[in-house]
Amino acid sequence: MKHYKKGYTTGVFDLFHIGHLNILKKAKEQCDFLIVGVSTDELVESYKHKTPIVPYDERKEIVEAIKYVDMVVPQMTLDKLEAWEKYRFDVLFHGDDWKGSCLYNNIEEKLRKVNCDIVYFPHTNGVSSTILNEKLQ
Repeated sequence: MKHYKKGYTTGVFDLFHIGHLNILKKAKEQCDFLIVGVSTDELVESYKHKTPIVPYDERKEIVEAIKYVDMVVPQMTLDKLEAWEKYRFDVLFHGDDWKGSCLYNNIEEKLRKVNCDIVYFPHTNGVSSTILNEKLQ
């Protein structure tokens, strides 16, 4: 397993659950400094067409309290190259549920050109914010 200086991952982190914690823990195990982009409410509404249950400021505060996280920033766009230009991370960590998608194939190609790796982690089966929300309904 390769070790990196600076890692980056993103998420909505709505209804924080064990899958969220797993990705943050695994990411921190592979880098010295972990930056986490928490999606703003506006970004979530733009591509998921729904409003997060927990407002951005509260989701950000929850993620900041996680011991594996060194820095939390707002994710205001899905453009990971734009994030790389701002934070200059060595690796992007993401759940493998997006691997092979058109969006992530494009992201991989762009990040490869700036020598940034992508590490995919297995999705935690049986848990998601959507599943939790459905159970609450």
